[in-house]
Amino acid sequence: MFHRDTIVAIATPPLESALAIVRLSGPTCTAIAQEAFARKATLISRRVSVGVYHDVAGRRVDECVYVLFGDTFSFTGEASLEITCHGNPLITRQILDDCLARGCRLAAPGEFTRRAFLNGRLDLTQAEAVADTIHARSHKALAVAQRQLAGELLRRVVGWTDRLLQVQAALEAYIDFPEEDLPPEDVDGPLAALLALAGEFSRAAGSARYAGVLRNGVRVVIVGAPNAGKSSLLNALLGEERALVSDEPGTTRDFICEHFVVGAHSVQLVDTAGLRGKLATRLETLGMARTHDQVEGADFCLLVVDAAASPPVLPAGLLQMLDPAHALLVLNKSDLPANEQTAGMLPGYLRATVSARTGVGIEAFKVQLAETLERGGIVPDGESIVVNARHAEALRRCAEHLEKAAAAIRQGVATELAASDVRMAVSALGEIIGRVETEQMLDKLFASFCIGK
Repeated sequence: MFHRDTIVAIATPPLESALAIVRLSGPTCTAIAQEAFARKATLISRRVSVGVYHDVAGRRVDECVYVLFGDTFSFTGEASLEITCHGNPLITRQILDDCLARGCRLAAPGEFTRRAFLNGRLDLTQAEAVADTIHARSHKALAVAQRQLAGELLRRVVGWTDRLLQVQAALEAYIDFPEEDLPPEDVDGPLAALLALAGEFSRAAGSARYAGVLRNGVRVVIVGAPNAGKSSLLNALLGEERALVSDEPGTTRDFICEHFVVGAHSVQLVDTAGLRGKLATRLETLGMARTHDQVEGADFCLLVVDAAASPPVLPAGLLQMLDPAHALLVLNKSDLPANEQTAGMLPGYLRATVSARTGVGIEAFKVQLAETLERGGIVPDGESIVVNARHAEALRRCAEHLEKAAAAIRQGVATELAASDVRMAVSALGEIIGRVETEQMLDKLFASFCIGK
């Protein structure tokens, strides 16, 4: 599918920088390059050239590096031109305005990637992975996005489709050849295959829970009694004085959220108001209510205690909210003499010993936290596919159709019903990679992309 118009956009941030890129895609790319750079010789695809860009009035704009891509080798699957100029926003804007004056149209968000999809250069999962690659906040998120960009989910869907088509062929044999007395084991095979695939689809759909963690970071909430050192721990992990620290208990009255990277993971670190067994003021009551909300929405919790003091008296409901598999007991103030009772509290929890004030143990704690996040299944392992909400919805429909088909086979009802559900499952799989798409769905998907991508 080739478009009649040529689109243009600035593909780099609108800031001062050493270099900036203006991208074009469409049928007039060659003519614009010839005219703007006063080229008399034929431009060769994928050959880097240097020249002075002149606008339609013949005025010099900038000396640029430019590359023309033929439709065979371009990202979009149609003629494309990339112009690298000096990174002054005034220059990029002049080139953009001049391209518009030459008949180009300003690209919509994600339109370059959309053209790549429509021209068969990418499937829909790879197109989505382009945005995920750009927005990844951690090495883990980047690795998952790059595997999808390389076609891992596409290959998985193609393999599932092939297996479903085999089952469909086996079932339709009963429809096409009703006079044949097919043996019972020929039904048992498709039935087992349907159930196996339904389980795979359900498990794959479940990986969508990781999508938010990869996109926004693992939400790690710091909780504990007042003056346990929660804000000091936040500052030590961030390497800056982000939260106000005071010897006076209850300094933090509302939660503070900051991002940082630990190991291969992006983390949203949330410092909360201290929790008392008994509340002294209405403001503390409000602060504790917000802390409870944060704990309920957390992926992981750090329960910070003052290891030099007596065991804290915490609200009765707090420990019921915490899951020992998704929490870490942090014994803070290791630079002071330890209280033996506090050191032995909550034996079922993993624990770490640090001094947030001096920094002792902080680096080891970061390593421990990263390892604990991986072991606890909060982040995906290195080989997992991670689907988004759109993929998950299609996979759940696939599983439902296959379960209905399996039920029809078990009950001995018309084989046509089972075959129909299998066909609907194949169609739902096609939606994931874009074999079945609607214009409205594509508009919504690519609207979240950057201009110029």
